[in-house]
Amino acid sequence: MNLKQASLPHTSLRIAAAQAQPVAGDVAANIARTVELTAVAADRGAKLVVFPEKFLSGYEPDLIAGDPAKYAFDDSHDPRLEPIREICRRREIAVIVGAATRGASGLHISSLVFNRSGEQIEPYHKQYLYSSETRLYQSGSQGCMLELDGWRLAAGVCYDVGFPEHARHAAVNGAHVYLVSALFSVKTGYHQSRIWLPARAFDNTLYVLLSNHVGTTGGWATCGASAIWSPYGDVIAQAGRDRDEVVTALLDPVVLADVRERETVLADFNARGDATAANCYTVQNLD
Repeated sequence: MNLKQASLPHTSLRIAAAQAQPVAGDVAANIARTVELTAVAADRGAKLVVFPEKFLSGYEPDLIAGDPAKYAFDDSHDPRLEPIREICRRREIAVIVGAATRGASGLHISSLVFNRSGEQIEPYHKQYLYSSETRLYQSGSQGCMLELDGWRLAAGVCYDVGFPEHARHAAVNGAHVYLVSALFSVKTGYHQSRIWLPARAFDNTLYVLLSNHVGTTGGWATCGASAIWSPYGDVIAQAGRDRDEVVTALLDPVVLADVRERETVLADFNARGDATAANCYTVQNLD
């Protein structure tokens, strides 16, 4: 039996990936669009919806660098985020949305996390940065594990998924799902996403979700195609490449258990005694 069987969830969970084109620098408009698409996800029965990387400002490094106080978020109770808190409370849905954040250590590319009661909990900071991002942002130092209806969901941002150890650390630490906010471009990003994300799913017998941008942001032409993959690496829901859209999938504990029973890579990895991952995780509840 798989070593993780005892910790598998017992009920199904519907999650959603939202994709849209942000308005460059218009935080209020992007928050409003987050609220609109969160309502769509809730209407379709989702208990969690994930938005793209740096969606609240757009992927706009020069804009953010020029005025971090305006375009990034800090750890305080930012009143601009109240509409997101309110939709979470009213519809009982959790939200993960990309933003730049600022703190004592500098700027980060982050996922802001809101639970189903509308409480903003500790954000996740992107750990693997492109070389062009390192001039402005600091790397995060720890993973983010969320718990919802017995499911453990680990967060990632874009380039994180290109490093197999990031998803492996999540799986070793008990994740059943890997949630990735991203900006994948038309030129190379679509190719990368269609290799990396199903590979991370199959490598670790995880459900994997991608939320990507559409249109142009920060000078990048993006490729959409947000999707959700099964623990076997198959696409089970996928958005189009050029329009705002919300896609959902039902996470099935029976499917997860079956794949982990047949594909024993995670149990075999643990059996080697390699289960002490470099990342540390604090589990945060989204209920």
